[in-house]
Amino acid sequence: MNTDPVDPVLQVKGLRFAWDQQVLFNDLSFNIPPGVSIVRGDDGSGKSTLLSVIGGALDPAAGTLAIHGIRLDQQHDAYRHQVFWIDPQTEAHDALAAKGYLDSLSHHYPSFDADTMAELVEGFALGPHLAKPMYMLSTGSRRKVWLTAAFAAGTPLTLIDQPFAALDAPSIRFLRELLQDAAEHPGRAWLLADHEAPEGVPLKTTVAL
Repeated sequence: MNTDPVDPVLQVKGLRFAWDQQVLFNDLSFNIPPGVSIVRGDDGSGKSTLLSVIGGALDPAAGTLAIHGIRLDQQHDAYRHQVFWIDPQTEAHDALAAKGYLDSLSHHYPSFDADTMAELVEGFALGPHLAKPMYMLSTGSRRKVWLTAAFAAGTPLTLIDQPFAALDAPSIRFLRELLQDAAEHPGRAWLLADHEAPEGVPLKTTVAL
C-alpha cells in the first residue's frame, strides 16, 4: 500500500467488516490524501462494500473513519455531508426525473456547484435524458447521472465504484479528463474502486484488498 506525506482527507483505522461469517477486511488502516486514489481487488474482495462503509451506508464491526477529523461514529450527519457516495445499482431514485435528482443535491451538499453540474451534463451528453425518470434510463445513462452528481457535489471526499463501467467512448474520454484534473486537486480526494488503475490518471494511494 502506498502512502503520501500530505495531510489526509480520509483516515481509516482498524476497520473490520463481515457478511455473516465471511470477513471481508479486518484491522484495515489507511489514509487517503488529496487527488485520486484507488481500491483494487478481485471480484468478491470487498471493494464496493468498503466504499459503502466509507460512505456511511454500511456500519463496520470495528474501526474508525474520519474526514478532516470529523468521525463518522461521533458526528454522523456532519461526516455524511463531507462525502459523496451512491451505489450505482441503487433503485432508490427511480421515480425521480434525472434533473430532479441532480437538483436535489444542493440540499445535501453545501458545496454543490450548479455551474459545474451544467458543464458535466453537457460533457456527458445528458441533456436529452434530464426529463426522463431514472428507471427509464439505460445503465450507461444512469451512471452518467451518478458521475455528474459525484463531480458536482463538491465534497472533500468522493467515492466512485467502477467509474468507467457501461460508458460509451466519448464519456470514457470525458471522465478520464475529469479524473486527470482531479488528480491535481490540492484539497479534495477521489477514491475509486476497480480491478485496475485508470489509464493516464496519476494515483496518490492504492488500497489493495
